[in-house]
Amino acid sequence: MLADDRAGNVAQALGVAEALAEPFVVRTIAYDRRGGWHNLFKGAGLMGVAPASREALAPPWPDLVLGAGRRTAPIGRWIKHRSSCRLVQLMDPGWPGRSECDLIVVPRHDDALDRPNIFRILGSCHRVVPAVLAAEKAKWRERLACLPGPYLTVVVGGATKGKPFGADRGRQLAAGVRALHEGMGGSILVTTSRRTPPEVVDVLLADLPEPRYFFRWREGEENPYLGFLALADRVVVTGDSMTMCSEACANGGPVYIFSPPGLVSGKHARLHASLFAEGYARPLGGDPTPWTHPPLNASDDVAREIRARGLL
Repeated sequence: MLADDRAGNVAQALGVAEALAEPFVVRTIAYDRRGGWHNLFKGAGLMGVAPASREALAPPWPDLVLGAGRRTAPIGRWIKHRSSCRLVQLMDPGWPGRSECDLIVVPRHDDALDRPNIFRILGSCHRVVPAVLAAEKAKWRERLACLPGPYLTVVVGGATKGKPFGADRGRQLAAGVRALHEGMGGSILVTTSRRTPPEVVDVLLADLPEPRYFFRWREGEENPYLGFLALADRVVVTGDSMTMCSEACANGGPVYIFSPPGLVSGKHARLHASLFAEGYARPLGGDPTPWTHPPLNASDDVAREIRARGLL
C-alpha cells in the first residue's frame, strides 16, 4: 500500500487494505519540491519522490498495489511496469494513467468518465468498522459513565476552500443541536477538529447546554472521536468533510448533517443528497424521529469488487 502525506488518503487506503484481510505492507511516500507537479510531467515514474522513499520501493514486488490520490498514481504505474502486480487506485488519478489502473474507485458524487475499470461508491472509504466501534465504545463508556444517556454526538469540522465557517455558522449549528437535544434529553458529546476555528469553538462552548463533554482538538491529545461515534444514539456532523459524513453513517443510527446554504461545494452537496435519498442521513432541523440504517462502509464494497474482478 502506498501512503502519502495526506492523512485522509492514507485512511482510505488503509480501510480497503484492512477490509481485504490479507497481509500488506505500507510504503510511506515523502515528496520533494516536484511532488506537486502534474502527473503529465511525471509519467510512470518516481519524479517528485524523496530519496529515502525511493530506496524503499524495491523488489520483491506485491501482487496488488493500492494507492489513494493523484500523487501515488505515477508510483503505482512505475511498479506495475516492473512487475506483474495489479493496480487499484482510490480516487480518479486523472490523465494520463487511467488505462493502466486495473480498478479506479471514485465517489458517486464526483464527475468521472464512464470506463470499464471504474467502480463507484457512496461516500468515502474509511476504517470505522464494527470491531473498532465496539472497542472504542467499551473504552469510552466507562469514562463517560457520569453523563446520562442517551448521547447526542456532535462532530465539528471547519472551513473549506472558498467556504468560510465562522462564528455565525457556529451559532446556527448550536441552535440546531439544542433543538434536537431538547427532544431527546441525555448528554451532548462534542468533538472538534484541526480545522475548527477558535471562534466557532467559543460559540459552541457558550451556546451548548449541559450535561456535555467537550473535546477541543489539540495536537498530540487523545481524540475521543471514534468513542463518541460508537456511543452515539444520534450524530450531528458538519457537512464540510466527506470523510466525516461517511464515518458518521458507520454506526447505523440517526445522522443529521449540518449544511446550510453556502457552507459546502457542489460535490459535498451531491454526497449529502445521496445520503438523504438512501436513508443514511437527514438535514439537521429535519424530521427528528429516530431511525436505523445499515452501517455505511465503502471499504468493504471496494474489497468485494477487487475480489470479484479477480485482482487478488
